[in-house]
Amino acid sequence: MSLKDQLIKDKLPQHVAIIMDGNGRWAKKKGFLRAIGHENGVSALRNATTTCAGLGIPYLTVYAFSSENWNRPKKEVNTLMSLLVSSLKKELKTLEKNNIRLKAIGNLQTLPDKCQRELKEVMDKTAGHKHMTLTLALSYGSKEEILTATKNIAQRVKDGEIGVDEIDAEMIDANLYTADMPDPDLLIRTSGENRISNFLLWQIAYSELFFSDKLWPDFGEEDFYGALLNYQNRERRFGKISEQINS
Repeated sequence: MSLKDQLIKDKLPQHVAIIMDGNGRWAKKKGFLRAIGHENGVSALRNATTTCAGLGIPYLTVYAFSSENWNRPKKEVNTLMSLLVSSLKKELKTLEKNNIRLKAIGNLQTLPDKCQRELKEVMDKTAGHKHMTLTLALSYGSKEEILTATKNIAQRVKDGEIGVDEIDAEMIDANLYTADMPDPDLLIRTSGENRISNFLLWQIAYSELFFSDKLWPDFGEEDFYGALLNYQNRERRFGKISEQINS
């Protein structure tokens, strides 16, 4: 029986988040320029997206460019920004064919103007798609996101709109970039790194974590099915005990 056939449809995660790591190392290992690694990373993302769509997983959020990535060599950053623009144009057909809505989270104003325009155009064209939502985390940092949410809530307290005692987890949720989507059930990170790297820190409080040694361009459909099977074989207790869950 194939890995896909072993999956239990009603136990699939509703939201998968991925830290797509290892493009540069993949390229270096093969003697290519880092840009080639990023291009192959786009292909891996396309495969992951269509796999999610085919399984009926409604939300996929990927770490595409962190706020810390601006510290990389300028040439590589420029290459990544150019690749983002060209990829958005090329992948529009895939999004439309699979009825996928594109969203983006992060400090998007820091992206080059051309990237912002292309991103808005594709998001506008796919805004009515209902089958699945693909969210790109761009110029994203979770600490900055939480800090911004905190400042917004603090301003409301200062303005007398709410009292301090009214602040709760739901209010923080509502002030995050991800306010209109469920928290991730499963977080996947590739390339053998076992850290979160400032990604969705609030949202993954109860997410299942899956770390793969595969470099992102090599993380294929079967690897994705394997991660989902691993997820399905776990017991998610949310602070309860097994007997409570089973009853």
